[in-house]
Amino acid sequence: MMRGAIVREQIYRIYLDFLETAETKRRWTIFNDIPWEKLKKASKAAAFAAQAIELYCAEEMYMPDYSAEAFKLVRSNFSAAWFEARWAFEESKHGLVFREYLTRSGLLSEAEFASFETLIFQSTWRMPFATQRQMTCYGALQEGATYCAYKAQRDRAIQAGDEVLKAIFHHVGRDEAAHAGFYRAVIGVELEHDRAGTIADLARVLAEFKMPGDGLIPGYRERLRASNGGVSARMFLEDVVWPMLTTFKITRSELKLAAKRQAFSTAQLQKAPSQITEQTRI
Repeated sequence: MMRGAIVREQIYRIYLDFLETAETKRRWTIFNDIPWEKLKKASKAAAFAAQAIELYCAEEMYMPDYSAEAFKLVRSNFSAAWFEARWAFEESKHGLVFREYLTRSGLLSEAEFASFETLIFQSTWRMPFATQRQMTCYGALQEGATYCAYKAQRDRAIQAGDEVLKAIFHHVGRDEAAHAGFYRAVIGVELEHDRAGTIADLARVLAEFKMPGDGLIPGYRERLRASNGGVSARMFLEDVVWPMLTTFKITRSELKLAAKRQAFSTAQLQKAPSQITEQTRI
């Protein structure tokens, strides 16, 4: 069997495992699994989380852009395309539950949300990396960071006794963890077949990483800091990056070397692209 066919079959099995768990263990609805009757409009957790939830909702509203870009990239890969369809469905629920929370709690009126929606859709998200493998690396990091942010919100809701926020962040957080797990599993397959190239892509993505709303949503970083809704650089490294490197047995020196080679290759290409040999390219 050709290498490409082997990779496709491996990723197909990963997708089937992902889908089975999604259908049998993670499926939830905003109608039956969120205790809206316990909504506390004035809870400390609600007040603290309000600005962060607005940002989370805004990022989810770019889901049509995420999917449109991704489907063009993975159209010819059955497993990747069908994962994208499932991913979009689950992320659409996240945006919906955040919207319902903002309006049901009175934090935003329907008219205010309509204005908010108009503001968000004035910008368009563009894919930050050009290849499927680079976007897989990005997905693993971004979904991992999002899970950490949601877990922190869930912990605050538990401390405040806010059952609605606890349920919301339990369900959306569990989805994000599953998405990150899928991407990591695919990275594992890529490493098996092209370790050097995969590590080079991971090094590049790490060097250029930022969350989807960064640069799109007005005041994104400042609002995240003010609401304590994001993750610190230290948390990102300790809870997302280092565990991933440990799982794949990628040493820091191996990653740094790949980053240096990537930087060298990029600089040389910009300087004299016609003189670069295939051996120089990452």
